[in-house]
Amino acid sequence: MENDGKRKFESVYSNKVKAGKRRTYFFDVRMTKGNDYYITLTESTKKFNSSGYERHKIFLYKEDFNRFLSGLEDVISHVKTELMPDFDYEQYERREEEWEAKQKLEQENAESIQPPAAAEEKSETNDSEEGDTSESIDSEEDMTW
Repeated sequence: MENDGKRKFESVYSNKVKAGKRRTYFFDVRMTKGNDYYITLTESTKKFNSSGYERHKIFLYKEDFNRFLSGLEDVISHVKTELMPDFDYEQYERREEEWEAKQKLEQENAESIQPPAAAEEKSETNDSEEGDTSESIDSEEDMTW
């Protein structure tokens, strides 16, 4: 029984979906002791008045994958085509892209304003951190459960 207790909770695959400023969804594939797989769907919401996150979790087993997906597609389609057909569902992606571009521009401007000595020192110590900064922004949300 070597490491069986921990093995049950390890993700073998994970997908993180940011949904606004305070909410993130995690889709994790996990393995059981019997080498079977299931999915956990987790909504993580940053609390308003305190540090930390509130989490809600759903466990989805393989025998329910098709019915779950069918039901989810059905209700989403109903909202999009019957209840709110004129709503611009892409606006959220555009807004997120604009926000990310603004953040990148602000970061580049802040780096260009630094005194030359500070900029060189930062460059030497942070070469590996250049590029995608989303990992450092979301570090609290990237916890293993």
